[in-house]
Amino acid sequence: MIMLISMKLSEKINIKIKEAMKTKDSIELESLRAIKSSILLFITQKGNKSEISESDEIKILSKLVKQRKESADIYKSQNRLDLAQVEIDQAEIIKQFLPEQLNESEIETIVIEIINKTNASGMQDMGKVMGMVTKELAGKADGKTISQIVRKNLI
Repeated sequence: MIMLISMKLSEKINIKIKEAMKTKDSIELESLRAIKSSILLFITQKGNKSEISESDEIKILSKLVKQRKESADIYKSQNRLDLAQVEIDQAEIIKQFLPEQLNESEIETIVIEIINKTNASGMQDMGKVMGMVTKELAGKADGKTISQIVRKNLI
């Protein structure tokens, strides 16, 4: 397990896929294959055969988690809790490969710091602040949460 720290994401995923196949964990296998598929799709769409950057990996993983959460919400609204649970489980598996998420107070500290640094004074500066905060917290916080905290502190 220690060796997984220094590996590239695609290598980690391949190892985890093999483990999931051995243990016959269908939800984990499906989640890992979704990650692998998204990475391959990203590389082929860009047209570059070179390595994918860590920031791009984080964006891909964040997008996959967000999609799973949105799907779970839709299933819950349609009273399909069985399908919602599958989506939630998949999101949790994908989150394992993301950097540790910050809590709201940690996010707020960074937001306030950036607001002070940029002398932002109101909602007209929201785009500027959001851009800087999102860049600094890439993969460490959900965009929706960041937006709510920025709004609260700019008013």
